[in-house]
Amino acid sequence: MTKEKSLTEIRWHGRGGQGAVTSTELLAQAAISEGKYAQAFPSFGPERRGAPVQAFNRIDSREPVRIRADITEPDVVVVLDPSLLDKVNVTSGLKKGGWVVINTRKTAREIKAEFGIKHPVATINAAKIARETLGVPIVNTTVLGAVIKTTGIIKKESVYAPLEKRFGRLGERNIKAMETAYEEVVIEEQ
Repeated sequence: MTKEKSLTEIRWHGRGGQGAVTSTELLAQAAISEGKYAQAFPSFGPERRGAPVQAFNRIDSREPVRIRADITEPDVVVVLDPSLLDKVNVTSGLKKGGWVVINTRKTAREIKAEFGIKHPVATINAAKIARETLGVPIVNTTVLGAVIKTTGIIKKESVYAPLEKRFGRLGERNIKAMETAYEEVVIEEQ
């Protein structure tokens, strides 16, 4: 009998200042609140605001996470800024059957054709939702809703407390943006 896989590794691609690191922290806190084991960590070099950055999550439903290295073979890739698709091979190392969750106005079919992505794709116009709900095009908490729906890694309600704690009086608006993305994400049919 084989043991069901319990570890999920997620690599986030964004630009400095977009909140990729914050999103990984919020997701890890929510997973821990559900009794799971989780890590969130960035990969920093001499990045500056606007430069491409990566952040990572490891979430395990059964065992403590002891690996401390960057994630080179993720189960899920998250892209906060679609302009990175021209500059970074975001699907590098993505496991077979791994998902790509992208903030974009385009459809999965358009993204796959334009960038040669061979993996399942979930799309969300997070920039539009963030502008309408938060008043700014900062998409990290919005995309978090799409990631939660696509992966099923946690219950969306588990991220409410971390969002409220992190954003204080703006917590409710961030929850609304996250929930809107959760409802509106287009998950490609397999």
